[in-house]
Amino acid sequence: MASPTSPRSPDPAHDIAGRSIGRAPQSCTSDHRRHTSVGKSSSTVYIPTASPPTPAPSPAPASLFADAFHLCNAQGGSYDPANLSRIEFANLIALGPTSRKRYLVSLLNDCTPSELLFISQIIAPMLRRDFLAELPPELALHILSFVDDPKTLARASQVSKRWHDLVQDEWLWKTMCGTYRFHLKIDYPDETEVSDEVAEESSKDPDSFPAHPMDPALQTLTARESLKRQELFPLSSWRQTLSNKCTSEDASLSYRKHFEYSYTLMSNMRRGGYLLRSHRMPIATPDGGVVTSVALDSDRIVVGCANSKVHIYSANTGVLCRTLMGHDQGVWAVHLVSRGGYWDEPEDHTQVHGDESPASSSAPLTNGCVHLKYRRALGFDMPKKRPPRMTPRSEGPGKPSDLCCTSEGWGQPNPIVVSAGCDKSLRVWDVVSGHCIYILRGHAATIRCARVLHNRPIAVTGSRDTTVRVWDIQQGRMLRILQGHSNSVRCLDVCGNMVVSGSYDRSCRIWSVDTGECLHVLTGHEQEIYSVAFDGIRVVSGGMDTTVRVWDAMSGQCMALLQGHTALVCQLQLCPTTGLLATGGSDGRVITFDLRNFTSLQRISAHDSSVTSLQFDSNFLITGGNDGRVRMYETQSGAAVRDLSERCESVWKVACKGGTCAIMCKRSGKMVIEIWSFRPRTLHL
Repeated sequence: MASPTSPRSPDPAHDIAGRSIGRAPQSCTSDHRRHTSVGKSSSTVYIPTASPPTPAPSPAPASLFADAFHLCNAQGGSYDPANLSRIEFANLIALGPTSRKRYLVSLLNDCTPSELLFISQIIAPMLRRDFLAELPPELALHILSFVDDPKTLARASQVSKRWHDLVQDEWLWKTMCGTYRFHLKIDYPDETEVSDEVAEESSKDPDSFPAHPMDPALQTLTARESLKRQELFPLSSWRQTLSNKCTSEDASLSYRKHFEYSYTLMSNMRRGGYLLRSHRMPIATPDGGVVTSVALDSDRIVVGCANSKVHIYSANTGVLCRTLMGHDQGVWAVHLVSRGGYWDEPEDHTQVHGDESPASSSAPLTNGCVHLKYRRALGFDMPKKRPPRMTPRSEGPGKPSDLCCTSEGWGQPNPIVVSAGCDKSLRVWDVVSGHCIYILRGHAATIRCARVLHNRPIAVTGSRDTTVRVWDIQQGRMLRILQGHSNSVRCLDVCGNMVVSGSYDRSCRIWSVDTGECLHVLTGHEQEIYSVAFDGIRVVSGGMDTTVRVWDAMSGQCMALLQGHTALVCQLQLCPTTGLLATGGSDGRVITFDLRNFTSLQRISAHDSSVTSLQFDSNFLITGGNDGRVRMYETQSGAAVRDLSERCESVWKVACKGGTCAIMCKRSGKMVIEIWSFRPRTLHL
């Protein structure tokens, strides 16, 4: 009989149990010993065996939420559903875009209507794209150039800094100025010489975007616009080459500022404006206080009266600055020569000074010699300034005269006034001192009209003695007499070095100022001629026969006969750039014509009686009449805009330029001169 304690045969189960017991905790070992000791005292030995351990379950498929949760815990973060959903959605990249879309659809299906509305409000801003910021600068500017409303551009500049920088670009505002016909007059610096090499090089430079470099691959998009800009502004590139020589004030000029100033000025012309000053003067005699002529520039207003006085007012304040007294009888013509400018003499300088002697002229208090204090006013002993020409002189007909009877100076430091009238004399005045420099005599009858050429001290006068005379107002002498008319010379106009005179002999004549030669005689009117206009290419004349004739200045042939008035055509204005002609008659009607096809554009019943003043620009047409009204119309459409000033007994003259409007009228039996300003109060160029 085997001993109970004898060794047992190897048993796999026992071996497994033993290993299992050996790995058991200490408490299990004590129980095993207790059972063993009990077994020693009993006949039957029970050896407890531990059941085999349950194998660990196989790992289930990975849960995205669990992984995200464990990842969040591993990073030490707190439970964040938003962060967990982002991680879970990001893990779907490996499964493709279809799985991501199904995930989103499942989320949206579980959302309430209010939650869907919230989601749509969040998504809508995220779908917006700043296309201008992502496009090249030249393409963005090309897109903005189609915006023709300045208020829209102003709002666009507030979107972002990028949009603000784009809207500030000068090329964009240059385009806007062209759209609204706000032409920027470039004031060229004095005493500046430009070499031919610099001029040639600057003319080759394309009009680029100053703030944004042009992509070479996209230059063709703006090639056509660049050519157009060079045609409209041929001196813009030359202006940039002189930027380092200009004064700080000139360099600060920009198309954006010019547009802002001009747009505000145009808005004031429509609905605003304020009266600077109103001057009332008694009329001693019925004809003594009549205003016969007016000249206006950006600084001064010169008024000639039938009482032999010439009044000078400030265009900025409206204050009476000076009264020029010296004429013995009424003044019928005044002309204002602005200070500065340059000397533009013809190629053959010897032809200007003819063989006439200065014996026919005299200077007060100087016996024919210019006093020292007047030499500077006339520009003596000063170097002649070169004209800023980029093209030869012969390519153009020259500068046409200004409708407000002003002309550019020849470089003299002081403005000059030329006046003439019933005393048969032409007087030259220094505006600064108010002294008469010259008294030029030679006409045998009343001088009815006078003009001064641009950039040259050459004056032309027409008289009832049937002659036209040419004067050198710097030297104080008569140069030549233009004879040919057989009756009174009623009107004249100048352009470049040519002058056109209209006479009561029913003819117009084209003269050369430098040689005195009569180039053409224009005949065709059946009655007296009262008004002429000349732009160097066309001559327009109106007369008592109620017709308007258009002539070719080169050949002298009549190009068109324009009809529409029923009385004397006494007012004419011709715009050389647009080919627009405006006529005013004693029938109170104003008619605008297109000289490109000689058709009438608008027929406006402006006044109940004769039209005494007529003036227009690219935006507005202003008329004055004997019915006591001053009216404003749109030039392009002919629509009435407003009435300027209060109605009076009669309007003699109206002149408007640079935001200043001067109205000369008769009110309550007195001569009234009203000076209005439409300039912006807070904007300055």
